Amino acid sequence: MSYFALVPAAGSGFRMGGSLPKQYLPLAGRPLIYHALAALAAVPAIERVFVVLAPDDNEWARHDWTPLSGRIEVLRCGGETRAASVTNGLRAMRQMSVAVGPEDWLLVHDAARACLTADHVTVLIRAVGDDPVGGILAVPLADTLKQGGDATDGNARIVATIPRERLWQAQTPQMFRHGMLLGALEFAPAVTDEASAIEALGLTPKLVASDMTNFKVTYPLDLQLAELILRQREKEA
Repeated sequence: MSYFALVPAAGSGFRMGGSLPKQYLPLAGRPLIYHALAALAAVPAIERVFVVLAPDDNEWARHDWTPLSGRIEVLRCGGETRAASVTNGLRAMRQMSVAVGPEDWLLVHDAARACLTADHVTVLIRAVGDDPVGGILAVPLADTLKQGGDATDGNARIVATIPRERLWQAQTPQMFRHGMLLGALEFAPAVTDEASAIEALGLTPKLVASDMTNFKVTYPLDLQLAELILRQREKEA
């Protein structure tokens, strides 16, 4: 039984604006995706980190990945959705020189969660490594949730308050066995995360407590916050 990581990075990140795909936006002197890859590559238990790119991605080659040499491997088989990219990546991994078996663990991580640390990953591996299903990093919701009504003019109004008890905000990595995850995604291809595909099989993934620094860079202000976090970590190192 071995551990591998998979980072789908075939999207465009249109909510960030601009013409450059979000995963390549500059962050603390590197492309945004570099920080997530470096955190995964720093975990000794992970044998290889696979990156799923769009087949026509021309940006990857413009950056220096030599500090991660020998730890990452590129798969140019990205699909139109995250689930399609992960599914294609899982299939391609079976054909690589590094043998990946159906019982090996796969940690799927968002390229845009740039503030991931090796400690985050280690906590997940320790908590899930002997679980029959798998699990994900997540944080309990702290804010009150409001459901808004339909509004085409941008003036939505509250129609309900949703109790936050027992609600968690899903993060990544999400860790499942290769064979189980591939089968789940083929069964439920329209999901937005890997845990949802596993749930579609009637299984219950484990929730492993994380923290809010492992957030997903989605909007321009998120990029500034990620920069602050990474720069502060550099000072403390």
